Amino acid sequence: MADVNRGNRPLSPHLQIYRPQMTSMSSIMVRMTGIALFLLAFFVVWWLLAASTSEAAFVPIDWLMRSFIGDLVLFGGTWALWYHMLGRLRHVIWDFGYCLDLETAIKLGQLMFILATALALLTIVIV
Repeated sequence: MADVNRGNRPLSPHLQIYRPQMTSMSSIMVRMTGIALFLLAFFVVWWLLAASTSEAAFVPIDWLMRSFIGDLVLFGGTWALWYHMLGRLRHVIWDFGYCLDLETAIKLGQLMFILATALALLTIVIV
């Protein structure tokens, strides 16, 4: 028989009272950077295919990739690559059973943002 006493059960927390946490936000960002890198791969493939076909096909994509917008996209892609790599490394550390306490997990999430930014800037300076 169906449960007719639905009014007395507690409701799940809604987004209005849910406070985002560093661990959940860093996990969501790892997923978002994975999707962004997948989409960025289309530009790289487009650039390589255009370079291998003709100069007429290569000029527009090369102009886009060398423009200010292209620089921003490539910097964002570099940041996303470093962040995603650090997120995967964090999961490997967790899989071995290390750094699982909440305080360390929060610090790892913060460190991922800081290191990804520093490594992306370092990559841009070197390249």
